[in-house]
Amino acid sequence: MKREMEMMEDVVIVGAGIAGLATAVALKRVGVRALVLERSQGIRTTGAALTLFPNAWLALDALGVSHKLTRSYDPLVKGSVTNINTGDVQQVLFPEQAIRTVHRKALLEALAEELPTDSIRFSSKLAAIEIQEQGGGASIAVVHLEDGTAIKSKVLIGCDGVNSVVARWLGLAEPVHSGRSAVRSLAVFPQGHRFKHEIQMFVDQQGKRAAFIPLNDREFYWFLTCKEENMTGEPEQIQREVLQKYAEFPSIYLDVVRHADLSTISWAPLMYRHPWRIIFGNLNKGNITVAGDAMHPMTPELGQGGGSSLEDAVVLGRHIGNSIIKNGGQFVEGDMAKAIDDYVKERRSRAALLVTGSYLSGWIQHGGAKWWVRFFRDRLFFKYIFGWLGGLAQYNCGNLPAASSSGKED
Repeated sequence: MKREMEMMEDVVIVGAGIAGLATAVALKRVGVRALVLERSQGIRTTGAALTLFPNAWLALDALGVSHKLTRSYDPLVKGSVTNINTGDVQQVLFPEQAIRTVHRKALLEALAEELPTDSIRFSSKLAAIEIQEQGGGASIAVVHLEDGTAIKSKVLIGCDGVNSVVARWLGLAEPVHSGRSAVRSLAVFPQGHRFKHEIQMFVDQQGKRAAFIPLNDREFYWFLTCKEENMTGEPEQIQREVLQKYAEFPSIYLDVVRHADLSTISWAPLMYRHPWRIIFGNLNKGNITVAGDAMHPMTPELGQGGGSSLEDAVVLGRHIGNSIIKNGGQFVEGDMAKAIDDYVKERRSRAALLVTGSYLSGWIQHGGAKWWVRFFRDRLFFKYIFGWLGGLAQYNCGNLPAASSSGKED
């Protein structure tokens, strides 16, 4: 028999990824301590790197951590898209606002450093969730862990990714397969490289898409997306398959792949949640809700997975912070359900729009060799529509209210 241990927290966050850590930081800024439960033994870095657009940097500004990253990563100002079948090259100019590609680990560490050392509990695997009714119509969530610990919480936030246990408990429909998959990795040139600090993307008429982006003078982030191909196996095997199946791609791209840091290489199917499930689904119940990929998993074509998670964190922190201010600096359980409901109302349409735009962008880019698809993609999409979709990245999620002097930040 495992010994049952009970704890009581104001807020429990399940998952120490981008959404979970950012939400904990947002709550700390408004004077609320949160306990973050992470099933892994340490900070997870799957994904290698990610590109953060203006909306993400505005959210990081609100969280007070953007300066940690901007001093280490230069902004990207332009890129190119090369059709390897026709040789056509289209230049893509980015807006003056900062677009930077950063190590995922650096972002996670920048967020984690803002939190008290005892606020993240690793090796904490969620086993079950239950609700205990309190007097006056209030309720608390009880989180049961596999080690026998039971944690009572006035607010429970699921930031536990695509296969979210909390989302499943809320009754949200499972994410679905987009029919596409991706390989992601870092590449290291120990002696340095001579590439410009620009995104270089390559597409073909069979729906393959690949790119590399310099992170600094020695490292690249590279990825590829394609129609469903299973590349599971050891990192060396994945690298070998990429070099074989993409042998017709330019030698500069293949050279980056050959320099892959095998400890960072990963393959995964690209999942998303139908946007109407986000619009009409149960994103919250009482004092329980979800954020990040647990709410709105999306395909990567708009580069908004990380940015939208940061937005979630700021919006959720703002609504909980406003509740505390309204109640004279007190964390009032009965008012938390309304704060969470307001957060969900604000995020539904934005999340559904990003999921839709990402999916459609990928559908066009991977559309294949039909003449009308090629014409639309090569002559219209990258020149006009992709820029409009990129406008979604100019969104400002707002700021956080000042922490109450009676808050529990310490």
